[in-house]
Amino acid sequence: MTAVTDEDHGKGDSGEEPGGTKGGRADGRWDDGLIARRAAAAAARDADEPVPVLAPADDDAEPQVEAYAPADGPLPTRLDALRELVGLSRARLDRDTLAEAGRVLDEAAARQRLSSRHTVIAVAGATGSGKSTLFNALAGAPISDTGLRRPTTSQPIACSWTDGAAGLLDRLAVPGRLRRRPHSGPAAFDEALQGLVLVDLPDHDSAATEHRDQVDRVLALVDAVIWVVDPEKYADAALHERYLRPLAGHAEVTFVVLNQTDRLPGEAADLVLDDLRRLLDEDGIALGEHGEPGATVMSLSALTGDGVPELREMIGRFVSDRTAATRRLSADVDAAAARLRRVYVAEGRPGLGERAREEFTDRLAEAVGAAAAGQAAEREWRRNASRACGTPWLRLWRWYENRGLPGSLDRMGQALTPPEEELTARQRVEQAVRIVADDAADGLPGPWAQAVREAAFTGAQGLPEALDELAVKAGAPGAAKRGGGTQTGKGTVAQLGGRPPKPPRPKWWPAAVLAQASMTLLQIFGGLWLVGQIIGVLEPGLVTPALIMLGGVVGGPLVEWACAAAIRGPARRYGQDAERRLREAAAGCGRARVLDPVAAELVRYREVRERYVTVTEFSTTGR
Repeated sequence: MTAVTDEDHGKGDSGEEPGGTKGGRADGRWDDGLIARRAAAAAARDADEPVPVLAPADDDAEPQVEAYAPADGPLPTRLDALRELVGLSRARLDRDTLAEAGRVLDEAAARQRLSSRHTVIAVAGATGSGKSTLFNALAGAPISDTGLRRPTTSQPIACSWTDGAAGLLDRLAVPGRLRRRPHSGPAAFDEALQGLVLVDLPDHDSAATEHRDQVDRVLALVDAVIWVVDPEKYADAALHERYLRPLAGHAEVTFVVLNQTDRLPGEAADLVLDDLRRLLDEDGIALGEHGEPGATVMSLSALTGDGVPELREMIGRFVSDRTAATRRLSADVDAAAARLRRVYVAEGRPGLGERAREEFTDRLAEAVGAAAAGQAAEREWRRNASRACGTPWLRLWRWYENRGLPGSLDRMGQALTPPEEELTARQRVEQAVRIVADDAADGLPGPWAQAVREAAFTGAQGLPEALDELAVKAGAPGAAKRGGGTQTGKGTVAQLGGRPPKPPRPKWWPAAVLAQASMTLLQIFGGLWLVGQIIGVLEPGLVTPALIMLGGVVGGPLVEWACAAAIRGPARRYGQDAERRLREAAAGCGRARVLDPVAAELVRYREVRERYVTVTEFSTTGR
């Protein structure tokens, strides 16, 4: 491939910035010296050919601003959702994560305040790609300086076809002396280009760092970009990795132009263009072929003018559509949403299911000793029944045992729980909280999973003490002896002894007590009768008093046994009620302190997830 210099493409050299005062004209027409001399020479050669004359852009003109986008369009809805998304997430996500979304919102607001009649298109390219030559060819006049000296373009140069673009150029920080507008000529009066603002950028691979910084800054603000590549650098890794690949989602506002095709012999231009399309496809850029939305890819020669009218026609249709700014902002929203996907999209279906809630309640009930409390309440019911309905002799024996002697049955019943379990009550509560937090956070993105765990562990502080207090109110065994629940983490409420409140007696208990008293009186009466016969006070006759006494002796245990059978059901229900009350108290405490804060965090996540879905629902890039 024969190398062609910039001079071969009609490029000259200049020592002045475009729009400088050197070579200025008294009549006010723009003149930078070299380009003016070229124009004069061309006029001398062909007096019949009109010379394009340029005038500075009218920055003082009244901006022509229209409604930016239809009120019912998807972009305002997506921007509102993104704004709410950022607002709801500030307390959960760090500033760096939300920085890009915040920038997109700021730039969208700034662009919507400016003219909607104008479309700002940047011409970008590498050193020697001929982008300034193409810029001049599209403008129909030598606006941007070209030449062998590099870099030729040191600052953005703008050419606007209509008034009212001052605000847009201020946003791009284009100096007033570098703002141009065609004053006469075919390009200036092209109806399709009315509203176009064309910006020539410095080289994106310039050795000057400030030039590259200007390119990056302006590319983030324009509505569309024309990337100019040449046959030598079209596959440059810096172009594809730094710009084209990251901006793949902006394909609908991207033009990729293979310039300098006049340097390629035969069918080489088509081969290079096909290879360029292949590279763009590898970059993930959708190509606008066969009517599909995507990037426009074509070849031309800015020097010879081959293909320039076709590009101007495409740009004209693009500008007259007046949707470039909307497409650009939509693509920016897509890119911001793609960056945020990892912090909003969960794996699976995280949340607090009914099963997780029940298991948490079961663990708290176990930690608080609800089952032991129910069993103790049932034993207390049976004990009271046996005291009321038992024989006097058995009651005397139990009274003797309960005088405080070591080894009594009641004392033994108060220590049913092994002492080593006293140390595990707080650990059980902590384990229950940890398990329910892990279940709720399972599958959530990192920041939201951390927020769920923090909510659970913060609410769990003081949970053992609160469970103790509730146990006291519920009358659990051992609670009264714990000083109102002030002891913490030293076992469940049913592990330290004590008795629950005295259970109520059923209505039939007085009849049972009367029957037992009658049996006792029969025993006493029969016994006294026999004693009277033995000592001779009464007439002999052992059968009758013996039968009476035997009836009392046998009837007493029978009454006690009947009462024991009758109280089995009520005692069990009483114990179950005691267990249920303590279980519900523990569940309510756990729900208020742990489950509700966790559920609130999950609701917040679902809210931001819905906003994120709204942001991505009308994606124009399929991201």
